[in-house]
Amino acid sequence: MSKTAGRRRGTAAGIALTAALSAAFLAPGIANAAPKPPPQAEIIHGDVMNYAINVTKANNGQTQKAERAVEQAGGEVVASYAEIGVVIAQSDNTVFADTLRLDKAVESVGATRTAPVDTADATYRGDAATTAPERRSAAVTKDMGVEAAGDVVADPRESEQWDMSLIGADAAHQITDGDRNVLVAVLDSGIEATHPDLAANVDATVSAGCNSGVPNTAPEAWQPSTSSHGTHVAGTIAAARNGVGIVGVAPDVRLSSVKVVNDDGFIYPEAAICGFMYATSTGADVTNNSYYIDPWMFWCDNDADQAAVKTAVDRAVQYSQSKGVVNVAAAGNSNIDLANKTTDASSPNDTTPLLRAIDTGCADIPAELDGVVTVSSTTNTSAKSGFSNYGLDVVDVAAPGSAILSTVTGGGYALYSGTSMASPHAAGVAALIKSTHPDMSGQALAGLLSGQATDVPCPVGSVQCVGSPADNGFFGAGMVNALAAVQK
Repeated sequence: MSKTAGRRRGTAAGIALTAALSAAFLAPGIANAAPKPPPQAEIIHGDVMNYAINVTKANNGQTQKAERAVEQAGGEVVASYAEIGVVIAQSDNTVFADTLRLDKAVESVGATRTAPVDTADATYRGDAATTAPERRSAAVTKDMGVEAAGDVVADPRESEQWDMSLIGADAAHQITDGDRNVLVAVLDSGIEATHPDLAANVDATVSAGCNSGVPNTAPEAWQPSTSSHGTHVAGTIAAARNGVGIVGVAPDVRLSSVKVVNDDGFIYPEAAICGFMYATSTGADVTNNSYYIDPWMFWCDNDADQAAVKTAVDRAVQYSQSKGVVNVAAAGNSNIDLANKTTDASSPNDTTPLLRAIDTGCADIPAELDGVVTVSSTTNTSAKSGFSNYGLDVVDVAAPGSAILSTVTGGGYALYSGTSMASPHAAGVAALIKSTHPDMSGQALAGLLSGQATDVPCPVGSVQCVGSPADNGFFGAGMVNALAAVQK
């Protein structure tokens, strides 16, 4: 695991009430005088922006105070999570964040993006949730087929799934294909629920779109529109053994589609927070997160906005993990040493990127948040994929991610590459562990996922890869091992 409503009266109203009561005792003739209303916060109208607000204490009372402060500062609440003390709000007040930071119920406030929210955005107040694509993983055309083993009946294209052989999934399927009680939430661009290899495993009753910042369970909100990314990820995790196409790592577990990617390919914090909270509330055992949260590749502690958003996302992640969820995330595709960051020239990606210095206080989220299982990518020879990020004590495990055959929209199949493709292999193995160890806690399950991994040493002569075969920057604890996962 990565180391690294009713409303209560606000403070101003309380002061006004105290003053009025004092006056009543001093001058009985004005005992019926009404208390002064709270002073109106300064409002300077400008662009519409979204904000993550962290409350000082995660409870209903403090959260309601923060909501009241949002309204007084000219904002509107988009979503509110009293259980983690996070409020998502929208305002066109250019001093909204500065105003909120003065409120005693508020710990920190940060804009969730650098581009204004326009009327076409799903979070724009009054608009419905949209559907989404994914922009980060490129398809490739090289055929990487090898022969699959097993006494079980093979699906037609299973022989092309070298990745399943590499992690021992074909051998694991001789023992079990997983348990229907296990649920994997795919936080992504949506899953095509009618795909013949996925229809049996996608659970519509626990699927939702989160692009509006709140869960929308309508089918059109959580199925894909322009992107196959989430469908590809889902196939790697749990394409069914049904005599059609391919077979996933855990072909008998259930999937929920939790859409967090908008039509422009962005995963904004409010959607991701909604995704983690919704997955937790619907009983997910594992989440797969093949993305980083936009618009910053790295969210830094030395920036007030970025630090506040990082805290809000982390609260959602830590809450989910406290409820037993195992969160698995892609390490990223920039061939960066996450343990030794120096510069970032790609952020913010929703306006104009700036070259900036970064350090260990800057994190790829959710991959570098505490407790998240971070996955690097390998080729069919167990070498690190050239695009994969890496980092000692950041990467937890490795999995195949180069030229992976899986399901795509339109009922088809394609080869994609990326750590986005590696992460679902690890999520699938986690689902197999949960299937064979149903009473295991999420923390123990994540530990076993790393503990059962097959050691992969650093390449001979490599200066980038540091550490031992059992824990190094390229492969973490090693290659995930599906067979070990099902052997009690």
